[in-house]
Amino acid sequence: METAAAVSVPRSACRAALPFPAPLKLQGRVALPRRALPGAPRQRLVARCAAADDSAAAAELPIEKRFAAFPTVMDINQIREILPHRFPFLLVDRVIEYKAGEYAVAIKNVTINDNFFPGHFPERPIMPGVLMVEAMAQVGGIVMLQPEVGGSQDNFFFAGVDKVRFRKPVIAGDTLVMRMTLTKYQKKFGLAKMEGKAYVGGDVVCEGEFLLISATG
Repeated sequence: METAAAVSVPRSACRAALPFPAPLKLQGRVALPRRALPGAPRQRLVARCAAADDSAAAAELPIEKRFAAFPTVMDINQIREILPHRFPFLLVDRVIEYKAGEYAVAIKNVTINDNFFPGHFPERPIMPGVLMVEAMAQVGGIVMLQPEVGGSQDNFFFAGVDKVRFRKPVIAGDTLVMRMTLTKYQKKFGLAKMEGKAYVGGDVVCEGEFLLISATG
């Protein structure tokens, strides 16, 4: 008895059209198979092959080259020109997205060298929640202190928070991504209400509502 030899099929063969199954003979009559939707099996097969190609390409690329860095809209020097805070209380490292008078997205690189970790906590370094809130308020300050809202370093104050929730701990090695959106601004009174969310790896770790005030509003 002859045995069929194993044949290696190249990926390009995935794009070949699939043949229809042979007719079935039932009780002396020939039953033709139902015709599938044109191109449907072939499209599914091509999609699987494309996904396999992408996975193989990603696996071959070294991990240090697979992830793009965050963009830079404002670097630390530009941030220092806007915010009055300085070490150890400047908690914004880079602005990665910004729309004047509307919102800002910024990051804080949390490292074991941050001065709060020796006491919070020595055996389990967790970023204090109040400092997450402060960092988010500073991102809000970047929105409020721009010329579009008539702000300056001399009259910016963090006035209050509401509905703050901490969802997950932030630890050394995390990158805290914070989005602050201006929802209401009463220029007559110098009051700005903002909504804020902070993320690590796409997961919300902190959120709340913020009130900022301009002394010369």
